[in-house]
Amino acid sequence: MSTGLSARTSLRRRFVNGFMLSLTWIAAVLATLPLLFVLFYLLEKGVTSLNWAFFTHLPHPPSMPGGGAANAIVGTLVIVAGASVLGVPVGIGAGIYLAERKGAPLAVFVRFLADVLNGLPSIVMGIFAWELVVVPMGHFSALAGALALGAMMIPTVTRTTEEMVRVVPSPLREAALALGYTQWRTSLRIVLPTALAGILTGVLVALARIAGETAPLLFTAFGNDFWSLSMNQPIAALPLQIFNYAISPYDDWHAQAWAGALVLIALVLVISLLARAATRSGFARASE
Repeated sequence: MSTGLSARTSLRRRFVNGFMLSLTWIAAVLATLPLLFVLFYLLEKGVTSLNWAFFTHLPHPPSMPGGGAANAIVGTLVIVAGASVLGVPVGIGAGIYLAERKGAPLAVFVRFLADVLNGLPSIVMGIFAWELVVVPMGHFSALAGALALGAMMIPTVTRTTEEMVRVVPSPLREAALALGYTQWRTSLRIVLPTALAGILTGVLVALARIAGETAPLLFTAFGNDFWSLSMNQPIAALPLQIFNYAISPYDDWHAQAWAGALVLIALVLVISLLARAATRSGFARASE
């Protein structure tokens, strides 16, 4: 009797286990389907407009077919680099403070504000940068766009740095303090290098997020049809060009918009792969 009951119990457990594993497998497939659909659709629509001229030429007027997005690609890199100058140091410094002083009232307050800022709509950040930078300067500029995107980077980098610093083993800190290191020196010379791979991952994820933002740049960088590397002047950006071309009535510009979207998502995928590679190499060094 007990043998039959045990067999039925084992059969039921195997059935439930297989059923739940099947559900998780289906959920994993459904989670990847939107990305695959977007990639295939962009490839179908945008790959025909990708050529060498797209990466080397300036945009053409509507009456002239062809042209490219060279200034927009360079402008995107300039704005993202400028945003990193603000977002990365501030985010890493704030994350180290939150991890080392996690129970302090200021740390609790900053952590809460970082979470709120992380959920703030990007268009609100663009309006804020417009009021703070564009209005006093009297004109749009790449600097305003970099400040808006840099502010969007800060909460992601802050929270990632905090989590990575907190998982550093306590004996490392205690050993450094026992050797006479001050706490700030321990954080910079011991803790930070140990958590560097995870922090780099957070930075790359933040870069991938801001690289495709359009709304903040509409209020700040505004766009430009010519070459411009000045941080004090309006500058082209790939998301802006995609937006402007997509809402235009010209078929050639629509094709250029699909090509730009394909290049932009390729850029985000490359950054994401770099983040994965950084995480994997960090875990490999940790296991050694």
